[in-house]
Order: sequence, then structure tokens, then C-alpha cells
Amino acid sequence: MTVQVALVLVSHSRLIAEGLAELAGQMAPDVTLLPAGGMPDGGLGTSYDAIEAALEQATADGRSAVVLTDLGSAVMTAQSVLEMLDEPVAERVLLADAPLVEGAVAAAVAAQGGAGVQGVLAAAEGAVATFADVLHPHPGHTAVEQASTTELSTEPGAVRTTVTVTNRLGLHARPAAIVARTVAGFDAHVRLGGVDAASVLQLMALGVANGTDLILEGSGEQAQQAVDAVVALFEDKFGED
Repeated sequence: MTVQVALVLVSHSRLIAEGLAELAGQMAPDVTLLPAGGMPDGGLGTSYDAIEAALEQATADGRSAVVLTDLGSAVMTAQSVLEMLDEPVAERVLLADAPLVEGAVAAAVAAQGGAGVQGVLAAAEGAVATFADVLHPHPGHTAVEQASTTELSTEPGAVRTTVTVTNRLGLHARPAAIVARTVAGFDAHVRLGGVDAASVLQLMALGVANGTDLILEGSGEQAQQAVDAVVALFEDKFGED
């Protein structure tokens, strides 16, 4: 598939930027992920030239790009690079206000699912709220227990069923990303275990283990097709053991 949005991952550390690109690439294999970490001599810091080169590659062939950064001076360096871009390119580049790791994963999965640059930016910046939900679930409830208390959709035509997690490692990052990418291809709103199935971070936050039953529901024009596709993923154990 053709993905129209690339990500530039800016970190003070080359290893962090490269490792994050590898991690996000496991969940979004068709997305262009460009690490821009560290200084040219291998030391810690953010390099104007490295960010500029990554952005040039990211926006090649008319692609848009979302830039994610770690610490404060990385933001300032990235802003300096963006300010010097030619206007036609600058219009296609957005700087995310998001946590680097969670934002990059969410943004990559959104881009893989076909989202435009604004949708990819929203996915990255939405990671802030998801991260807070993980840290501060409802008192007395784990994330999955809290999600299970969410009122189900009452929309006419809503489709509901139950799926069981049967792969050994549970709903970890890879299967969560597959679910999110799959539902993004349908004109439907799908919830799994009470959370938005299009959000890889919300799915991962459930912490669902092998043997767990989850309510799957969909609404919208392609609700049945979307739910069927997700059921098939669970039945196939996401290609795992």
C-alpha cells in the first residue's frame, strides 16, 4: 500500500531514535520512519543537519511528515529546521506535541492505516491521554476491568460478539497494531474490550492476557465487515502460536 505520511523521530540519542524506528516499524511496516538522533560525532544532542536531512527524505515524492521529539532542546532544534523549510514543503510538515515513544507508535499505526497528516498528528498527540489513563485507571479497577464497565453502543445496527484471546502472549503490541490497522480500513467505529479498536495504545493499555474474553462491537456502514475481520484475526491467533 502507499503511505502518504512519514515520521521523523528526533532524539538526543542516536540509539533511542534508531530503536524507536525499529519498534514502530514492526507495527507499521510500510511507513517511512526516519531517525534523527544524536550528534554527528556520536555524542548526545540534536543535530540541525540530521533533522534537515531526515525531513528532506521524509517529504520526498510529495509525502507529508510528522516530527516527534524527546527533550526540550530537540523541540527547539526541530522548530528551527521547520522555520527554514520552503513554504510548499513546510505546509506538509507538522510538529507533534506528544510523548516520543507512545506518540511515534500511535502515529505510525495511524499512517499505516491510511490516515492523512492531520489524522497522524492527532493519533500522536492523543497518546498523552492514553498514557494518563494507563497510569491512573479508575480506583480499584485495572485498565481492562475499567474498560469492561463502559456502556456498549446502542446504535441501531450495532454488531456485537465476544472474542477470546488464544495466542500465548496475549494482546501485545504486534496484534494490537494489526487490529488497529485492520479496523482503520472500514467505514465503522469498532470497540474492543470497551476501548477504541483503532487506537493501538488503548488496546495495549488493556493488558489482555491469553484466555481473556473481550466484547467486540461495531457500528456504522461497514460494522459487520469490520467485526468479521477482527474475529478472523483472533481465530488465526494473529499468526502466532
